[in-house]
Amino acid sequence: MPIPAFPEANHPIVKSLAQQSDQELLSLFQRYPETGQYFVALFCRYSPMLYPVVQRTAQSPVRADYLFALVWRHLFNELSGLDLTKLDNGLNFQAWLLNQTATQINQIDLPSLEDIHYDMKAASPPFWCYLDRSLDEMPPDMRLIVVMSQTFNWSETRIAAYLQAEGDSTSPASVKQRLEQGYALLEKHLPEDIRSIYLSGNSKA
Repeated sequence: MPIPAFPEANHPIVKSLAQQSDQELLSLFQRYPETGQYFVALFCRYSPMLYPVVQRTAQSPVRADYLFALVWRHLFNELSGLDLTKLDNGLNFQAWLLNQTATQINQIDLPSLEDIHYDMKAASPPFWCYLDRSLDEMPPDMRLIVVMSQTFNWSETRIAAYLQAEGDSTSPASVKQRLEQGYALLEKHLPEDIRSIYLSGNSKA
């Protein structure tokens, strides 16, 4: 399987960071959590190194992509508190990434192929990380509707039926309206540069 190409690597915002060191990108990522470009730059820099590691353990392209995204979601959380000057045994950043990836591969219990609803072409791992964070900031009822629609591909009619069974007297038309509100809120909570990189159409294949 070939290593995936990530169009965001060609976005002007990301390309402008090419000369920044790992330490500089990490420091900026930690200093400006409301900004996503530094994490995206690290992702684009090290995906060619990490994807083959994940790929060797997966049994299909779909499982490889999902495991790869889960690894980067873990890295997204760990990088927030990482101090490169305090790594064990004198590890450098690349070695730390490889160790973290290997640990996650051994710990993650992947679901069956039929239960994986992740499409890396639709949501690159960094975009998925920031979407997750944006979802966490939404009201629970709106978040539930968005997840049922996007993750499980439920129709508005099916979502309405589920909510009615849970005691929420709503209609498919109402679900549609709430979904539109949810998507608008989801986008609003995304960092401005993440919206530019992933939603503005400026990335070039």
